[in-house]
Amino acid sequence: MALNQKQTDWRGRTVWLVGASSGIGRATASALHAQGAKVVVSARNTAALKDFVYSHTGAMALPLDVTDASAVKAASDSLAAQGLLDMVVYCAGHYHAMEATAIDLPDLLRHNQINYIGALNMLAAVVPQLLAQPSHTITGQRGHLSLMASVAGYRGLPQSLAYGPTKAALINLTETLYLDLHAHGIGVSLINPGFVDTPLTRQNAFKMPALISPEQAASEILKGWARGEFEIHFPKRFTLWLKTLQILPYWAYFAATRRLKAG
Repeated sequence: MALNQKQTDWRGRTVWLVGASSGIGRATASALHAQGAKVVVSARNTAALKDFVYSHTGAMALPLDVTDASAVKAASDSLAAQGLLDMVVYCAGHYHAMEATAIDLPDLLRHNQINYIGALNMLAAVVPQLLAQPSHTITGQRGHLSLMASVAGYRGLPQSLAYGPTKAALINLTETLYLDLHAHGIGVSLINPGFVDTPLTRQNAFKMPALISPEQAASEILKGWARGEFEIHFPKRFTLWLKTLQILPYWAYFAATRRLKAG
């Protein structure tokens, strides 16, 4: 059942992707551009953004650090001055594997600042803007918010002490956003990828099951938007198994994850 307006025609629609210098964000920006969207890409890596704009005619680079609330607000204001904003995608992320036997507090906080606080900075800037926009003549919506969490946020997993809790927070946040904003004509969707071959995951020393490319991930995301899904999770052969872990009682869940860690 579609919980959002189905997004199928991207021609002329403005999409702002925050965290699009590499990986899934960049691949999704490229896929949207190919579909005719007016793509705005943001990240700290100015050189990578310039390279994207160079190879994607008509795209716009808007460098910023998501941990700087004033910079995010300034970027949002500059886009608001240029016209309606059809979709905002938060895909900025930070990841290092961590266990409780080797806690790195600065890196724990870095995960929180980029993965979660950065999303809050974006929401504080763009939600009032979307609420103030008139409804689109074709879609009937004021806009759409899409936040990228992870299947690591479903339940606690080995080596995910720093990363998993921030993604669990994003999942809860996005669910609440849907409850609050759907009646106001603002679509909200949640993206939960499994393992995707990106600069972040390449640091993993363990075998990553069902690993896919950023381009495959972007394809799944666009399909999810086209179906009007709330949660877009992929690849299904991996994510459906993790969803099973969500419903297990703790004794069975801990036994299963211990085997996963041992493997």
